[in-house]
Amino acid sequence: MRIAFFIALMMCALTACATAPSRITNACAIFDQKDGLFNNWARQAKAAEARYGVPVPTLMATIYVESGFQPYAKPPRKYILGFIPWGRISSAYGYAQALDGTWAHYKAETGNWNASRSNFADAIDFVGWYHYTSHMKNGIPLNDSYRLYLAYYTGQAGYARGDFGSGVKRTAQKSAGMAERYEAQLRGCGYR
Repeated sequence: MRIAFFIALMMCALTACATAPSRITNACAIFDQKDGLFNNWARQAKAAEARYGVPVPTLMATIYVESGFQPYAKPPRKYILGFIPWGRISSAYGYAQALDGTWAHYKAETGNWNASRSNFADAIDFVGWYHYTSHMKNGIPLNDSYRLYLAYYTGQAGYARGDFGSGVKRTAQKSAGMAERYEAQLRGCGYR
């Protein structure tokens, strides 16, 4: 019995208990559910905020929109002839839906070589790093959830060119709205 418990504990530690929270529209519920020995999302989110200056609600809203807090999220597959599965439409993966090349750049720039896109602490740090980079390259204020998401989705060069249509703008509005909602919730439950 003890061995089985120890193995389960170690597996949870190694995978960071990678499961999606059940109430993703409530930041307090997310943090309450993900408050464990190896897995304290509130502490990890606050660490990313302290490191990059991007508010926790903005970080969380980006992940909400990108993956719905699914650790192994991937974009849909392409299909040949409408029914034969082929490759995916992009290399986006994990909580932050980070592309392969951007993830490699993040790891090289931060020295976080063991980072995993399916690990919440790494993913939220990535989102903070990317938003901070958008702030530095594009002059976007760190508390402007709407514009930070536009740059996140289109890339910093795409943002500079204004390469975003109405669909991306709607998604950025969704992210900004969720950031406002998370902010109010976090103030109400004492996490802010």
